Amino acid sequence: MNKHTTSTLDPAVDARVSAYGKRLAAGLSQASDELPADITERLRFAREQALRKAKEARAAEPVTAEQTLRMGSTLALQGGDRPARWFKLASLTPLLLLLAGLLLIQHSQWYQQILAAAEVDTAMLAKPLPPAAYSDPGFKEYLDENPDEQQERHEE
Repeated sequence: MNKHTTSTLDPAVDARVSAYGKRLAAGLSQASDELPADITERLRFAREQALRKAKEARAAEPVTAEQTLRMGSTLALQGGDRPARWFKLASLTPLLLLLAGLLLIQHSQWYQQILAAAEVDTAMLAKPLPPAAYSDPGFKEYLDENPDEQQERHEE
């Protein structure tokens, strides 16, 4: 088998196929000695053409993962040439989208907390104050807590 191809067959099947190929090649080699010269020349020329086409086909084949590992990590990651600027930008795009998403989520949660606090404040301020609250000592202390603000209110 060719050293550039990878076998996906079972090792036992691969061994049988290899043995069959060797027997076939041996039989063809023995029979080639008995061929006339013109046929031998045509076969040689056809073989050379087939080898040239196979070499061109191998050169045009995409690089497999196994060959990439053999090349080394630096060459495999960079591809040998410097990538274009748009390729670098495209590789940063997922990171930028993730960052934008996280900021959007944070802003959304902050906004929801503000709305929840505003709802609680509105509900507290909308309710009338019960008369018992005026006789509560804690309420009186709350009013006395900021005397400067109360004096300004009384003066106006």
